[in-house]
Amino acid sequence: MAKEAKKKGDAGDGQPVVRLAAHPRAQQQIATAKSWGGLLGFVLVGLLSYRAGVPAFEAGLRALGGGFGLYLLAWAGAVAIWREIAVAEVERARRLLREHAAMVAAAQAEADAESAS
Repeated sequence: MAKEAKKKGDAGDGQPVVRLAAHPRAQQQIATAKSWGGLLGFVLVGLLSYRAGVPAFEAGLRALGGGFGLYLLAWAGAVAIWREIAVAEVERARRLLREHAAMVAAAQAEADAESAS
């Protein structure tokens, strides 16, 4: 049984796959969202635990858990948002390419019509 090797970055039908790991703005903004999520989760849960009278060690553990939880939530949200943005960017580029190709074809047809007459 021979399996065809799939090229990296290929969807199988010849279309390239959009990867957020290769998108510089997405990488930067996802990292920023994760860091702010972790920091806010840590501070918020730590502050709420402290105000509730929880012992310091347990409040610290809860703060770490809250920071980790909000870190993951921010990461998942940022990735979901950036997937939609990346798909929209690709669709926009395809539309612009089709419009440009149509303009070039129209100009070529006009040039051909002028040279034929």
